Amino acid sequence: MTVRLYYAPGACSFVPHVGLERIAAATGEPFEAVQIRLHKGEHRTPEFLAMNPDGQVPVLQVDGRTLTQIVAICDWIAGRHPQLGLLPVDPWARAQTLSLMAWINNTVHPTFAHVFMPQKFTDDAEAQTRVKTFAAARYREQLERIQGWVGCAQPWLTGEQPSFLDAYVLTLLRWGGYAGIDPATLPALRDYVARFAQHPTVAAVIARERIELDTFKPAAA
Repeated sequence: MTVRLYYAPGACSFVPHVGLERIAAATGEPFEAVQIRLHKGEHRTPEFLAMNPDGQVPVLQVDGRTLTQIVAICDWIAGRHPQLGLLPVDPWARAQTLSLMAWINNTVHPTFAHVFMPQKFTDDAEAQTRVKTFAAARYREQLERIQGWVGCAQPWLTGEQPSFLDAYVLTLLRWGGYAGIDPATLPALRDYVARFAQHPTVAAVIARERIELDTFKPAAA
């Protein structure tokens, strides 16, 4: 089986990237990680748009078949090796986790888009400033809600093994810097993300994508 993930460093494609790395480490199954350089417009080339007309990562190719949308991609990856706990095995717990991931994808991620790219929503400079300010405040509220999840971690958000949901949370907190959110003001979430980032396969993906996480250092004991 040939598995190829198209990703952009620091984007939400980090989430399935972590899952594929976990599988490779646990089973030896290889995958190819293909970097898409958004700043060079590689997501707008005819070749990429043929895979995903929306010009977005992640894109997963399996033996020439193409899958888009992060929740669907993660669901497929997790189903390959359920024993790794990338998603819960129990049907109800799995559905709950997918529900949270869908909420992140269709609610939290769009909020961040208004912070990071307000020009996509209006060409008026003054309006862009208002959009960004409002969205940044809303994004913080959403991160505070997510911080509430980590108090119930056991030891991870979905159980005994780190999952896609943990990887998504790391991504969201990292994006918070673009919204002017200091991770130190969300200490429980910051420390949780710092612990997750130390997992060997997570650390491997962080290194491959060259993601900067210095601000996630946990508080000194």
